[in-house]
Amino acid sequence: MTSPPTLPRALAALLALLCLAALPARAEDPQSVAFFGITLLNTSMEPVTEAEAARLQAAEAQIVETMTESGRFTFVDTAPIAEEADRYTNLAQCNGCDSAFAQDLGADLAMSGEFQKTSNLILSFTLYLRDAETGNLVGGGSADIRGNTDDSWHRGVRYILRNRILK
Repeated sequence: MTSPPTLPRALAALLALLCLAALPARAEDPQSVAFFGITLLNTSMEPVTEAEAARLQAAEAQIVETMTESGRFTFVDTAPIAEEADRYTNLAQCNGCDSAFAQDLGADLAMSGEFQKTSNLILSFTLYLRDAETGNLVGGGSADIRGNTDDSWHRGVRYILRNRILK
């Protein structure tokens, strides 16, 4: 009676590694985010319109929806620190107060942003994602936007999410 041929040990180990590599990777636990919204900086000579206020709310909703759907992020309720946060005009530029607030809320990350309206033709959008414990920037980016429309704002937000946050 003959026994079946045996593979050399190195080849067997290689096959085992290949089989393990073919298995789906365990998804990491999502990181919790304290999102403090987006500030609209109007440096144009024109007043902020109702349409721009609506675009700002739509941009915030787009961010939360897209990041949540990725499965990599969850969002914490920021209401417990709202009164204290309201003392700041722009949490994206408060020398780390956003990270401190996020840490107080038990979040892993702090997120804030700015839309700057220079004119109806020239706008920019910046999103900051910081480590709550250290305050270090861990993600985010900036996009220049041409045209003050629902679509241009949407594209600017989508660009930063796709290429800087979810990449």
